[in-house]
Amino acid sequence: MSAAALTDLSRLCVHTITTKPWPVEEAARRFSAAGIGGITVWRDALAGRDIRATGRLLRELNLRVVSLCRGGFFPHAEAAGRQLALDDNRRAVDEAAALGAPHVVLVCGAVPGQPLAESRKQIRDGIAAVLPHAEAAGVKLAIEPLHPMYADSRSAVNTLAQANDLAEDLASPWVGVAVDVYHLWWDPSLETEIDRCGRNGNLLAFHICDWKTPTTDLLNDRGLMGEGCIALRQIRGWVEQAGFAGFHEVEIFSNRYWAGDQAAFLEKIVGAYYQHS
Repeated sequence: MSAAALTDLSRLCVHTITTKPWPVEEAARRFSAAGIGGITVWRDALAGRDIRATGRLLRELNLRVVSLCRGGFFPHAEAAGRQLALDDNRRAVDEAAALGAPHVVLVCGAVPGQPLAESRKQIRDGIAAVLPHAEAAGVKLAIEPLHPMYADSRSAVNTLAQANDLAEDLASPWVGVAVDVYHLWWDPSLETEIDRCGRNGNLLAFHICDWKTPTTDLLNDRGLMGEGCIALRQIRGWVEQAGFAGFHEVEIFSNRYWAGDQAAFLEKIVGAYYQHS
Protein backbone atom coordinates (compact mmCIF):
# COMPACT_ATOMS: atom_id res chain seq x y z
CA MET A 1 0.00 0.00 0.00
CA SER A 2 1.31 3.45 -0.86
CA ALA A 3 2.07 6.13 1.71
CA ALA A 4 -0.70 8.24 0.19
CA ALA A 5 -3.22 5.45 0.74
CA LEU A 6 -2.25 5.28 4.39
CA THR A 7 -3.01 8.95 4.99
CA ASP A 8 -5.95 9.54 2.66
CA LEU A 9 -9.54 9.01 3.78
CA SER A 10 -11.08 10.31 0.56
CA ARG A 11 -12.02 6.78 -0.55
CA LEU A 12 -13.26 5.67 2.87
CA CYS A 13 -17.03 5.36 3.15
CA VAL A 14 -18.99 4.41 6.27
CA HIS A 15 -22.52 2.99 6.22
CA THR A 16 -25.11 4.58 8.48
CA ILE A 17 -25.90 1.08 9.79
CA THR A 18 -22.31 0.86 11.09
CA THR A 19 -22.96 3.69 13.54
CA LYS A 20 -26.65 2.83 13.85
CA PRO A 21 -27.32 4.73 17.12
CA TRP A 22 -26.57 8.05 15.37
CA PRO A 23 -29.26 9.67 13.23
CA VAL A 24 -28.09 10.30 9.69
CA GLU A 25 -27.48 13.99 10.33
CA GLU A 26 -25.12 13.35 13.25
CA ALA A 27 -23.40 10.52 11.43
CA ALA A 28 -22.80 12.81 8.46
CA ARG A 29 -21.36 15.61 10.61
CA ARG A 30 -19.07 13.18 12.41
CA PHE A 31 -17.91 11.46 9.24
CA SER A 32 -17.21 14.79 7.56
CA ALA A 33 -15.31 16.14 10.57
CA ALA A 34 -13.13 13.01 10.53
CA GLY A 35 -12.22 13.61 6.88
CA ILE A 36 -14.13 10.59 5.58
CA GLY A 37 -15.05 10.96 1.93
CA GLY A 38 -18.27 8.99 1.55
CA ILE A 39 -21.45 7.78 3.19
CA THR A 40 -23.80 4.93 2.30
CA VAL A 41 -27.28 5.54 3.64
CA TRP A 42 -29.61 2.81 4.82
CA ARG A 43 -33.26 3.37 4.10
CA ASP A 44 -34.31 3.21 7.75
CA ALA A 45 -32.13 6.27 8.40
CA LEU A 46 -34.31 8.27 5.99
CA ALA A 47 -37.62 7.57 7.74
CA GLY A 48 -39.71 10.72 8.20
CA ARG A 49 -37.21 12.92 6.37
CA ASP A 50 -37.19 15.03 3.25
CA ILE A 51 -34.83 12.82 1.26
CA ARG A 52 -33.75 15.52 -1.17
CA ALA A 53 -32.92 17.84 1.73
CA THR A 54 -30.92 15.04 3.37
CA GLY A 55 -28.97 14.57 0.16
CA ARG A 56 -28.19 18.27 0.02
CA LEU A 57 -26.96 18.18 3.62
CA LEU A 58 -24.62 15.30 2.88
CA ARG A 59 -23.13 17.11 -0.10
CA GLU A 60 -22.78 20.35 1.87
CA LEU A 61 -20.71 18.34 4.35
CA ASN A 62 -18.46 17.23 1.46
CA LEU A 63 -19.65 13.63 1.63
CA ARG A 64 -20.16 11.60 -1.52
CA VAL A 65 -23.40 9.62 -1.38
CA VAL A 66 -21.97 6.23 -2.36
CA SER A 67 -25.10 4.08 -2.36
CA LEU A 68 -28.50 3.41 -0.85
CA CYS A 69 -29.09 0.19 1.10
CA ARG A 70 -31.11 -1.75 0.45
CA GLY A 71 -33.53 -3.19 -2.05
CA GLY A 72 -34.15 -6.78 -3.05
CA PHE A 73 -36.05 -9.56 -1.22
CA PHE A 74 -37.78 -10.47 -4.47
CA PRO A 75 -38.82 -14.11 -3.84
CA HIS A 76 -42.18 -14.88 -2.26
CA ALA A 77 -44.36 -17.94 -2.27
CA GLU A 78 -47.35 -15.87 -3.42
CA ALA A 79 -47.64 -13.56 -6.41
CA ALA A 80 -48.99 -10.77 -4.20
CA GLY A 81 -45.83 -10.85 -2.12
CA ARG A 82 -43.68 -10.65 -5.23
CA GLN A 83 -45.66 -7.63 -6.41
CA LEU A 84 -45.18 -5.89 -3.07
CA ALA A 85 -41.45 -6.50 -3.41
CA LEU A 86 -41.43 -4.93 -6.87
CA ASP A 87 -43.29 -1.90 -5.55
CA ASP A 88 -40.82 -1.53 -2.69
CA ASN A 89 -37.83 -1.81 -5.01
CA ARG A 90 -39.21 0.90 -7.25
CA ARG A 91 -39.59 3.08 -4.15
CA ALA A 92 -35.97 2.33 -3.25
CA VAL A 93 -34.91 3.49 -6.72
CA ASP A 94 -36.91 6.71 -6.26
CA GLU A 95 -35.32 7.26 -2.86
CA ALA A 96 -31.84 6.75 -4.30
CA ALA A 97 -32.55 9.25 -7.05
CA ALA A 98 -33.86 11.80 -4.54
CA LEU A 99 -30.85 11.27 -2.28
CA GLY A 100 -28.35 11.42 -5.14
CA ALA A 101 -27.12 7.84 -4.74
CA PRO A 102 -25.82 6.23 -7.95
CA HIS A 103 -27.04 2.74 -7.10
CA VAL A 104 -29.21 0.64 -4.81
CA VAL A 105 -27.62 -2.42 -3.18
CA LEU A 106 -29.82 -5.51 -3.57
CA VAL A 107 -30.05 -8.18 -0.88
CA CYS A 108 -31.89 -10.53 -3.17
CA GLY A 109 -33.95 -12.63 -0.76
CA ALA A 110 -35.07 -16.26 -0.47
CA VAL A 111 -38.06 -18.21 0.84
CA PRO A 112 -37.50 -20.94 3.45
CA GLY A 113 -38.58 -24.26 1.98
CA GLN A 114 -38.86 -22.96 -1.55
CA PRO A 115 -36.40 -24.55 -3.97
CA LEU A 116 -33.37 -22.32 -4.46
CA ALA A 117 -33.77 -22.58 -8.22
CA GLU A 118 -37.25 -21.06 -7.93
CA SER A 119 -36.03 -18.28 -5.64
CA ARG A 120 -33.23 -17.52 -8.10
CA LYS A 121 -35.71 -17.38 -10.98
CA GLN A 122 -37.89 -14.97 -9.00
CA ILE A 123 -34.82 -12.82 -8.24
CA ARG A 124 -33.92 -12.66 -11.91
CA ASP A 125 -37.49 -11.85 -12.90
CA GLY A 126 -37.77 -9.24 -10.15
CA ILE A 127 -34.62 -7.38 -11.15
CA ALA A 128 -35.68 -7.47 -14.79
CA ALA A 129 -39.05 -5.99 -13.85
CA VAL A 130 -37.47 -3.13 -11.88
CA LEU A 131 -34.79 -2.37 -14.47
CA PRO A 132 -36.83 -0.02 -16.68
CA HIS A 133 -37.71 2.10 -13.65
CA ALA A 134 -34.07 2.16 -12.52
CA GLU A 135 -32.81 3.16 -15.96
CA ALA A 136 -35.40 5.94 -16.22
CA ALA A 137 -34.28 7.24 -12.81
CA GLY A 138 -30.57 6.96 -13.63
CA VAL A 139 -29.97 4.56 -10.73
CA LYS A 140 -28.02 1.30 -11.03
CA LEU A 141 -28.84 -1.96 -9.22
CA ALA A 142 -25.97 -3.71 -7.42
CA ILE A 143 -26.52 -7.43 -6.79
CA GLU A 144 -24.84 -8.38 -3.50
CA PRO A 145 -24.17 -12.11 -3.04
CA LEU A 146 -24.55 -13.19 0.58
CA HIS A 147 -22.74 -15.92 2.49
CA PRO A 148 -24.36 -19.38 2.05
CA MET A 149 -25.45 -19.32 5.70
CA TYR A 150 -28.17 -16.90 4.54
CA ALA A 151 -29.42 -19.02 1.64
CA ASP A 152 -32.55 -20.04 3.54
CA SER A 153 -34.18 -16.66 3.96
CA ARG A 154 -31.95 -13.69 3.07
CA SER A 155 -30.44 -14.48 -0.31
CA ALA A 156 -30.41 -17.32 -2.82
CA VAL A 157 -27.48 -15.58 -4.55
CA ASN A 158 -24.49 -16.82 -2.56
CA THR A 159 -21.36 -16.60 -4.69
CA LEU A 160 -19.83 -13.91 -6.81
CA ALA A 161 -20.02 -16.31 -9.77
CA GLN A 162 -23.81 -16.46 -9.37
CA ALA A 163 -24.02 -12.66 -9.15
CA ASN A 164 -21.81 -12.29 -12.23
CA ASP A 165 -23.91 -14.84 -14.11
CA LEU A 166 -27.07 -12.95 -13.20
CA ALA A 167 -25.67 -9.56 -14.17
CA GLU A 168 -24.40 -10.91 -17.47
CA ASP A 169 -27.71 -12.62 -18.20
CA LEU A 170 -29.60 -9.38 -17.61
CA ALA A 171 -27.09 -7.67 -19.91
CA SER A 172 -27.83 -4.12 -18.82
CA PRO A 173 -25.40 -1.30 -17.99
CA TRP A 174 -27.76 -0.53 -15.12
CA VAL A 175 -27.01 -3.81 -13.31
CA GLY A 176 -23.77 -4.73 -11.55
CA VAL A 177 -22.50 -6.43 -8.41
CA ALA A 178 -21.38 -5.50 -4.90
CA VAL A 179 -18.44 -7.35 -3.36
CA ASP A 180 -18.69 -7.69 0.42
CA VAL A 181 -15.70 -9.39 2.02
CA TYR A 182 -17.80 -10.73 4.91
CA HIS A 183 -19.84 -12.81 2.49
CA LEU A 184 -17.19 -13.79 -0.04
CA TRP A 185 -13.78 -14.10 1.68
CA TRP A 186 -14.01 -17.91 1.83
CA ASP A 187 -14.65 -18.47 -1.89
CA PRO A 188 -11.73 -20.21 -3.70
CA SER A 189 -12.90 -18.62 -6.97
CA LEU A 190 -12.98 -15.09 -5.56
CA GLU A 191 -9.91 -13.71 -7.36
CA THR A 192 -11.10 -15.10 -10.69
CA GLU A 193 -14.63 -13.75 -10.23
CA ILE A 194 -13.43 -10.30 -9.16
CA ASP A 195 -11.30 -10.20 -12.31
CA ARG A 196 -14.41 -11.18 -14.26
CA CYS A 197 -16.25 -8.23 -12.70
CA GLY A 198 -13.51 -5.93 -13.88
CA ARG A 199 -13.49 -7.28 -17.42
CA ASN A 200 -17.25 -6.80 -17.65
CA GLY A 201 -17.34 -3.42 -15.91
CA ASN A 202 -19.81 -4.83 -13.38
CA LEU A 203 -18.13 -4.01 -10.05
CA LEU A 204 -20.16 -1.24 -8.41
CA ALA A 205 -19.34 -1.54 -4.71
CA PHE A 206 -16.73 -2.91 -2.27
CA HIS A 207 -17.76 -3.51 1.37
CA ILE A 208 -15.26 -4.22 4.15
CA CYS A 209 -15.29 -5.51 7.73
CA ASP A 210 -13.89 -8.70 9.29
CA TRP A 211 -14.96 -12.21 10.27
CA LYS A 212 -14.35 -12.85 13.96
CA THR A 213 -13.26 -16.23 15.28
CA PRO A 214 -15.28 -17.27 17.13
CA THR A 215 -18.29 -15.25 16.12
CA THR A 216 -21.18 -15.05 18.57
CA ASP A 217 -23.88 -13.97 16.11
CA LEU A 218 -23.76 -14.65 12.38
CA LEU A 219 -25.61 -11.41 11.60
CA ASN A 220 -24.68 -8.93 14.30
CA ASP A 221 -21.13 -9.82 15.37
CA ARG A 222 -19.07 -8.58 12.45
CA GLY A 223 -15.57 -7.49 13.28
CA LEU A 224 -13.71 -4.26 12.73
CA MET A 225 -11.02 -4.60 10.10
CA GLY A 226 -8.10 -6.45 11.68
CA GLU A 227 -10.21 -8.24 14.30
CA GLY A 228 -10.67 -11.41 12.30
CA CYS A 229 -9.39 -13.76 9.63
CA ILE A 230 -10.25 -12.07 6.31
CA ALA A 231 -7.28 -11.33 4.03
CA LEU A 232 -8.45 -7.76 3.51
CA ARG A 233 -5.41 -6.34 1.77
CA GLN A 234 -5.20 -9.28 -0.60
CA ILE A 235 -8.85 -8.90 -1.60
CA ARG A 236 -8.44 -5.14 -1.91
CA GLY A 237 -5.52 -5.83 -4.25
CA TRP A 238 -7.68 -8.07 -6.43
CA VAL A 239 -10.42 -5.44 -6.53
CA GLU A 240 -8.03 -2.67 -7.53
CA GLN A 241 -6.30 -4.88 -10.11
CA ALA A 242 -9.75 -5.37 -11.62
CA GLY A 243 -9.91 -1.62 -12.16
CA PHE A 244 -12.12 -0.64 -9.23
CA ALA A 245 -11.34 2.89 -8.06
CA GLY A 246 -14.40 3.51 -5.92
CA PHE A 247 -14.99 3.70 -2.19
CA HIS A 248 -14.09 1.16 0.48
CA GLU A 249 -17.34 0.94 2.42
CA VAL A 250 -17.22 -0.03 6.09
CA GLU A 251 -20.36 -2.04 6.81
CA ILE A 252 -20.33 -3.50 10.32
CA PHE A 253 -23.34 -5.02 12.08
CA SER A 254 -22.27 -5.34 15.71
CA ASN A 255 -24.37 -5.44 18.85
CA ARG A 256 -21.17 -4.87 20.80
CA TYR A 257 -20.15 -1.74 18.93
CA TRP A 258 -23.69 -0.37 18.72
CA ALA A 259 -23.90 -0.55 22.52
CA GLY A 260 -20.75 1.53 22.93
CA ASP A 261 -19.53 5.08 22.35
CA GLN A 262 -20.01 5.75 18.65
CA ALA A 263 -17.40 8.54 18.55
CA ALA A 264 -14.79 6.16 19.94
CA PHE A 265 -15.93 3.51 17.47
CA LEU A 266 -15.52 5.92 14.57
CA GLU A 267 -11.95 6.61 15.68
CA LYS A 268 -11.32 2.86 15.68
CA ILE A 269 -12.77 2.56 12.17
CA VAL A 270 -10.37 5.20 10.85
CA GLY A 271 -7.43 3.56 12.62
CA ALA A 272 -8.35 0.12 11.33
CA TYR A 273 -8.71 1.45 7.79
CA TYR A 274 -5.17 2.82 7.98
CA GLN A 275 -3.70 -0.34 9.50
CA HIS A 276 -5.56 -3.25 7.96
CA SER A 277 -7.49 -2.31 4.81
